[in-house]
Order: sequence, then structure tokens, then C-alpha cells
Amino acid sequence: MDKLIEVKNLKKYFDVPAGKNHAVDDVSFTINRGETLGVVGESGCGKSTLGRTIIRLQEATAGQVLLNGEDITHVKGQKLKKAREKMQIVFQDPYSSLNPRMDVNAIITEPLKHAGKYTKKDLEAETVRLLRLVGIDERLRYAYPHELDGGRRQRVGIARALALKPEFIVCDEPVSALDVSIQAQVLNLFIDLQQQMGMAYMFVTHDLSVVRHISTHICVMYLGQLVEMSNTSGLFENTLHPYTKALLSAVPSIDIDHPMERIRMKGEITSPINPKPGCRFAARCPYAGEECLKEQHLEEILPKHFVSCCKVREINQL
Repeated sequence: MDKLIEVKNLKKYFDVPAGKNHAVDDVSFTINRGETLGVVGESGCGKSTLGRTIIRLQEATAGQVLLNGEDITHVKGQKLKKAREKMQIVFQDPYSSLNPRMDVNAIITEPLKHAGKYTKKDLEAETVRLLRLVGIDERLRYAYPHELDGGRRQRVGIARALALKPEFIVCDEPVSALDVSIQAQVLNLFIDLQQQMGMAYMFVTHDLSVVRHISTHICVMYLGQLVEMSNTSGLFENTLHPYTKALLSAVPSIDIDHPMERIRMKGEITSPINPKPGCRFAARCPYAGEECLKEQHLEEILPKHFVSCCKVREINQL
């Protein structure tokens, strides 16, 4: 497969009065061209920070981000501008991410103007093409964000992200603020656009049913670290990490004959500020022992199925 994004030992720490908040801590993965990597975990685990750091909205503390084999972690000037044309983001809240003083036409045209590649006539034609591509009626071209519903606002955000024909898009919980029926429409739009344009996605969400529908591979994050990584079918059919099992047990089921037994996690959540070495899930894990206080790393337990847990073989009797 053709590697598009390579993330190597990426770290993002924030200075706080008590020390350093390890929002993203030693994360590594690869996204191939045309694939979707789903990143799941509970609120505050570092999913959105990871996406923003990859596309340089936030500067990495350490580690590397490679785009088409080129290290873009610290590039500046024209190199950074070119890299950003290839990497875009769709934000979670379609209302706050759009300028309320700009109409739909201006919002979509703005990145095209900054690119400096289009004549005035081409700008108009490209804007109309993008509107049609994301399913927005041309009659809404001069509407303002407050005049649109949530689904249409998010489509405007998607059109803006597509304006410069990116190769990679971070989708930061793009359907969590939408009604369920609209969620399905927007998800299907993402899938259709990927098939047409061959982009790669990093799809950030806490909704496991959404990530199962759209992702080819899934990473599970807990307090800034990856605890399990596999292709989608492998993760759902052969869940290995105790945290992932707890997440899946919380998904509502319509199968009344075989209901999912809810796993209730107990114990205090480990602080992400100056965390001690060892498994950060140990304080809530029913299987934790002394060996869990040592540094944990992702290990290939099954073919292309990686888990960060020293007791995973014992738990799953592999």
C-alpha cells in the first residue's frame, strides 16, 4: 500500500501549573492513501489534539509527522503552505467553525483565493462545483451560516476542506453535533467523496457504531496513548484490551436474545499531568498486577493486531 501519513513517536505536552499535561504521548501509526483510520476513546483522551498536531494546527513537542515520505513536523514558509494544502480538517461544531459574517460563497471561495491559482471566472465555477459536490442547492450560495440547518452547515465546512483538493482530511467528530438521520447522510457523503477523490481520512469519534461504519482501521486511545490498533473487523470480532472491551460493552444493542453484558469500570482515572511509568489504565483495570506498573508498548499479539497490555495473553487465553 502507498503510505500517505506516517506518525512516529508523536508527543504533545501542555504546560500547566502542576507540570506537563501529556495530551498525546508517544503515538505511532501509518495511514495509507485512500484509507480511513478511526480514532476512538472517551472525552479527554487526546483524539482531537492528535489530529490537530498532525496537520500543524498545534506544534508537536516531540516525534515526527511524514506526508508522502517528507518530514513536515517543523517545516515553515512555503513548504508549510504546500503541506497544508494537502491536509485539511472538518471541525466538530459546524456553527462555530464558520465565520458568521461570511456567506456560503465567501466561505468556500476564501481558500481558493489564498491559493492564488484561479481567475475570477474560475473561482465562480469552482465554487459552484464544490457546492454540487457536497449536495448544497445553488440557491443557498449567498446564505449565511445562521440561515442553514446543522447538516447544511457541516456540508459547507466539508466543501471548504475540499477546496484545495487535499490528500488527507482530519474529521474531528464531524457528525456528533447532528441529528441521527443527518449523521447518516453526512457519513455517506464522506464515503462517496473518498471513493471519488481517493483521499485518506483520520476519523475522530467516540461513537463506535460510526467508526465501524466508515473506518478501515481503528486505533483506541486512552489518556494520550494508543492501547489497541487493528483493522476494523479484527477489533470488533476479536477485542483484546480490557479498555476496548469496556467501550464496546457500552454500545446499545437491539439483540434482546443476546444482550451485551456491561463492563463497569471502577477506580480513579490516572492524571495525565506528569503520569508515572506503566499502564495508565491499570487503576481501573480488574486484571492489573505489579507488572502493569512497568512501561507498556504496543505489541503485535495477532497478525496486524497491536495491543499495549502485558497481561493480554492471560486475559484472552491466546
